[in-house]
Amino acid sequence: MKLEGRALKLGDEIDTDIILPARYLALPLEEYSKHLMEPARPDFHKEIQTGDIIFGGHGFGIGSSRGQAIAAIKNVGIKAIIAISYGRIFFRSAINEGLPFIACEEAYIHTDEGDIVQIDLESSTVINKTKKLKFTFPPFPEMLVDILTVGGGVNYYKQQQMHR
Repeated sequence: MKLEGRALKLGDEIDTDIILPARYLALPLEEYSKHLMEPARPDFHKEIQTGDIIFGGHGFGIGSSRGQAIAAIKNVGIKAIIAISYGRIFFRSAINEGLPFIACEEAYIHTDEGDIVQIDLESSTVINKTKKLKFTFPPFPEMLVDILTVGGGVNYYKQQQMHR
């Protein structure tokens, strides 16, 4: 599974209240995008292009296990998240929703806003095509790659049921 997109770079401690502030949780999913990352970058929703990849520093997705934050990220067309470190519940919830979430400090450090990057989950690499740099990350277990390939945990479960 390969993904390619433009880097949108954020800083440290982007918690779920920054990703999608609680005051917007009652809105319909289509409205979430207008408020994505609002406390950190008020115009973030205007900058996003389908296929972009978020780069976060330390502690991306810490805080509550708010599923709406992941839904908001996916709904705007973000294809993956690369961070130095992350909230474990957020990481697993992202995988379950079919959103690759990769820990790779070197990729974060050496990637700038707007760089074009490619992620290859099977070879566990991130390639910064703009700077011609290659980084590796700890490989995902095969089952997690399978979950991501079919678009998330629900799809994976359905696929497994069909093969029984």
